[in-house]
Amino acid sequence: MRIAIGGDHRGHDAIVHLADHLRGMGHEVQVLGPLTREPCDYTDGAFAVANAVADQKADFGVLVCGTGIGTCISANKVRGIRAALVHDEITAQMSRSHNDANVVCLSADLLGIRLMDKIIDTCLTTTFSAGRHMRRVRKLAAIERGEDPAKAAE
Repeated sequence: MRIAIGGDHRGHDAIVHLADHLRGMGHEVQVLGPLTREPCDYTDGAFAVANAVADQKADFGVLVCGTGIGTCISANKVRGIRAALVHDEITAQMSRSHNDANVVCLSADLLGIRLMDKIIDTCLTTTFSAGRHMRRVRKLAAIERGEDPAKAAE
């Protein structure tokens, strides 16, 4: 799988570790945006990763900043992105199986590196359940187009 990963200075160490973890699993990994311990903006890494996923240059995205909130908000501004702030294996599984998340956002300040490994492993082994959840994903696309999701075609 082609995975894009990025974030900000607070995510630096986790980004480096997760990129190695993913490569060790046999994935093709692109580290995008700034990779520095010097202060930088989470928006830049989030934009780069989200666009790689939206443009189908990557199959999945991983973002890491201090809380995960900034990268999640930023990534969700890109059309076609369903970024989820994930903080354990359950939210990782639900983000993929129910929401078809294509970008996962992690908190470097609140999560340990081993938990991040487990979260990433769960994300990559969980598939979208479709079924009743497909209707909701279609409604998310309607919102992106500026349409009322309650009026979106089934």
